[in-house]
Amino acid sequence: MLLLNKGDLMMGSSMVVGGFFGDEGKGKIVAHLALKDKPSIIARGGVGPNAGHTVEEGKQKHGVRMVPSGFIYEKARLLVGAGVLIDPRVLKYEINEFKVHDRIGIDKRCTLIEEKHILEDKQNKWLSGDIGTTGTGCGPANKDRVMRCARQVKEIEELSAYITDVPLEINDALDDGQNVIIEGTQGFGISLFYGTYPYVTSKDITASQIASDVGIGPTRVDDVIIVFKVFPTRVGEGPFPTEVSSEEAKRMGIAEYGTVTGRPRRIGMWDGHMAKYSAMINGATQIALTGLDKLDTSCYGMTEYDDLSSKIKEFVSKVEQDVGIPITILSTGPNISQTIDLRS
Repeated sequence: MLLLNKGDLMMGSSMVVGGFFGDEGKGKIVAHLALKDKPSIIARGGVGPNAGHTVEEGKQKHGVRMVPSGFIYEKARLLVGAGVLIDPRVLKYEINEFKVHDRIGIDKRCTLIEEKHILEDKQNKWLSGDIGTTGTGCGPANKDRVMRCARQVKEIEELSAYITDVPLEINDALDDGQNVIIEGTQGFGISLFYGTYPYVTSKDITASQIASDVGIGPTRVDDVIIVFKVFPTRVGEGPFPTEVSSEEAKRMGIAEYGTVTGRPRRIGMWDGHMAKYSAMINGATQIALTGLDKLDTSCYGMTEYDDLSSKIKEFVSKVEQDVGIPITILSTGPNISQTIDLRS
């Protein structure tokens, strides 16, 4: 195991990003960090409601598309950065569902997803068919943003109670020595710049872009935790070099579905080359490794590293050798409690 010194533990701002094609388990990792590190702010960057994060706490399972996944830590201020597209219907539903009216803030410069964007996304054969988008209107909304004709959140009354200046809030908190968690969405493999173009999402989603989304400079990011899943998955079209057949995936006992679309996820094997390249571009300092219970069911739910099987420990060592940075968080099941935290 590559170990962190106590002085290297997460302080200030920490960012969570996806290392493969999305669906790595970022929502669970953010929720775990929120409960353990007790940040004053959790801010979401990324694309928009096309990214669904799943949070399981106890017997409750939540799917979130707009509200930061760390909402379960009730003392945190929840922010959505200017780089994120807002669908008011999805946002208002989640605000009501998770009862976060008094602690959520939306940057006044967020771009609105309108009905015309959703229709274009669904009716465009290139997007809905060849690319396999989620149909949530994100690509067309980002197109209008680039063309300088999109509407912003500050223009509509229905969200006026939540409007704020997200960069100002975050930077003030960091100046005051508070802990901030920044939640990325999607995964490296579908970055508009670095992914498998044209089978990608409508913007870059690497760590540098996520920082820009919430309005902090690169020198204000103290840690980048990159999330990898033991068996990478992908929803939609596009290259997937380590993909296995659906029959092989069933034989391995792996069946997963997209949080937003419900579509079956394509299953692949560990890709050390992609993981190393992804960690390099994201400037990752730590790894969170998820899906260990899919590799060895005997480790399901374990919370102590020493209790893991030799098969799991050997795989953890291989990942660290492949990527060259320490694994600090291990996930042994979907629930937040099924986590091994090696940071302290």
